[in-house]
Amino acid sequence: MHRRLVFAAAFILLAAVASAQDVSYNFDQKADFTKYKTYKWMAAKDAEQVDPLVAKQIVDAIDKQLATKGLAKTDGDKADLYVVYQAGVSKEKEVTSFSSGYAAGPGWGGRYYGGYGGGMTTATTATIYIGALAIDLYDVATKQLVWRGLASKQIDTKASPEKRQKNLDKGMAKVFKNYPPKVKK
Repeated sequence: MHRRLVFAAAFILLAAVASAQDVSYNFDQKADFTKYKTYKWMAAKDAEQVDPLVAKQIVDAIDKQLATKGLAKTDGDKADLYVVYQAGVSKEKEVTSFSSGYAAGPGWGGRYYGGYGGGMTTATTATIYIGALAIDLYDVATKQLVWRGLASKQIDTKASPEKRQKNLDKGMAKVFKNYPPKVKK
């Protein structure tokens, strides 16, 4: 349970600084994106689930972007696309050290006085959360993945819930900037 809470808390912080967010996308170059008008949410199989509040914020941010792209959400059986997201968070240790380059030590003849020596080094560690969100769009008719957007970044654990939602919205805007993709002919 603790792992789920940490995961959920860390993920909601995913979009804390949208400007530092890395985004990318890929798509099926043979798919006809002009035919997609509606979408339906589906759950990712065997994926770890985030807490309901976080899930709602993610879905809301994606819904806003899909609406701006002309797609209508449906709960019925007739949808052109299935939308699925998966989230993941990893932790990394950051070590920061400072060396003075100056220390007292024995001089010539065994006398102690200030001199250049090994110096004094101070080190601190911190945990950095790195989050990733993948958004997949599947063609309902062919049951094939036609578009994937990815967002990842370092997480700001000090951001307020309002700031997190705002930045999640900004991050999703960056992810969906290239949807529908422009196919070169």
